[in-house]
Amino acid sequence: MDNSNEYFSAAVLLPLVWENNQLSILFEVRAHHMLWQPGEICFPGGRIEAIDSSNLSAAVRETTEELGLKAEQIQVLGPLHEIISPIGVRLYPFVGYITDTHLIHLSQDEVSEVFTVPLEFLLAHDPIIGHMERCTRPLAEFPFDLVPGYSGKWKNRKNYQVFFYKYNQHVIWGLTAQVLHNFLKICKENLACTKP
Repeated sequence: MDNSNEYFSAAVLLPLVWENNQLSILFEVRAHHMLWQPGEICFPGGRIEAIDSSNLSAAVRETTEELGLKAEQIQVLGPLHEIISPIGVRLYPFVGYITDTHLIHLSQDEVSEVFTVPLEFLLAHDPIIGHMERCTRPLAEFPFDLVPGYSGKWKNRKNYQVFFYKYNQHVIWGLTAQVLHNFLKICKENLACTKP
């Protein structure tokens, strides 16, 4: 059975920038008037539309729209692992390098501000880890008469980790932190390989 339609498919770009003589990661703060996740921290990105030729093109398109950049001002470095979220999001993340942050002009409709965090800081600080629990609950039309004794209560199934990264007054968490965590893990593995 194909359950793909149950998922909201989206693509994001984890943007690397050169700032204050060091490599940093750029984050957005979503506009506070937005209906979905107002004021939360995220990477540029959004829904994959029919006009997008690929998941990557969706990530680049959304980044250009939100940061006011041209596609040629983003150097795509490659994909990260796809994430299927318990909340029903299928996320395709990519890593890219923004060549000149002075060219950024925020879309006020979607972004209230951007900030950067040095990569060195993120590599040196482990996240705070919380846990969420996945549960199942039969809905009203569930045919209880066909399964006598089956309870209508919530049933705990599995828990999963939720990462939190703190930087100054900012808290990065949720899917954004999951993408960040996966990227930092790759960075740490590559750094370990280069040590004598």
